[in-house]
Amino acid sequence: MSKQTGRVAVITGATGGIGFEVAKRLGTDGYTVVLNGIEDSKGAERIKELTDLGISAEYYGFDVTKEEEVTANIQKIGEKHGKIDVLVNNAGGLGGRSRFEEMTTDFYRSVMALNLDSVFFASRAAIPFLKKGESTSIINFTSNAAWTAGGPGAGIYGTSKAGVHSITRALAKDLAEYGIRVNAVSPGTIDTPFHAQIKATKPEVFASWANNIMLGRLGQPEDVAGVISFLASKDAAFITAETIQIGGGQALGI
Repeated sequence: MSKQTGRVAVITGATGGIGFEVAKRLGTDGYTVVLNGIEDSKGAERIKELTDLGISAEYYGFDVTKEEEVTANIQKIGEKHGKIDVLVNNAGGLGGRSRFEEMTTDFYRSVMALNLDSVFFASRAAIPFLKKGESTSIINFTSNAAWTAGGPGAGIYGTSKAGVHSITRALAKDLAEYGIRVNAVSPGTIDTPFHAQIKATKPEVFASWANNIMLGRLGQPEDVAGVISFLASKDAAFITAETIQIGGGQALGI
């Protein structure tokens, strides 16, 4: 794949896990990568790691669930660079577990804000700058839970990710006239800190998850980053409104 020199990619939730691997991959591809996070010290560490690799990288600390913070920071990034070429809405998470009967409204709203509001806030703010870019795209993160509705206690997580699946297609329709593509990835079980607790406390359960994956292994962050790299590139210039499953066949079950 040719180097994407002069192009700017913004990745939310990029100070660890899949997000950082995506930043590293896009940086290696030649993008200036702009990382977002809420832990400024970790952000500084990640920027050093990337710059040591010869990657042009910046960090902006803001909370993706806070409308004003997202709008102000995306605007700063866009104005500094004069455009945004790629927005990767990676930030999100389980947010905890709660069955519906005991679920508080605050919990419901916090999970929806983390996974769905964040996509809306960042995408809306980035659109004026994406219009100024070249071969521009938005790439969102949904989940198997969007189809399975999540496990016990994760129902609202599944609901929020189903919303991401739908807003991806809606944004694709809305932005097609400007040549802005919008796609999503749906990672299966990826070996990241997201699963750190169960990996530490019940390693045999964690290892057994591979038995439900057709390819017989857990995913790695690099598996996701490679697909993001493709979707952001001109090689994917005729792909929009799609969600790509990255789960080694996990979604089909075995």
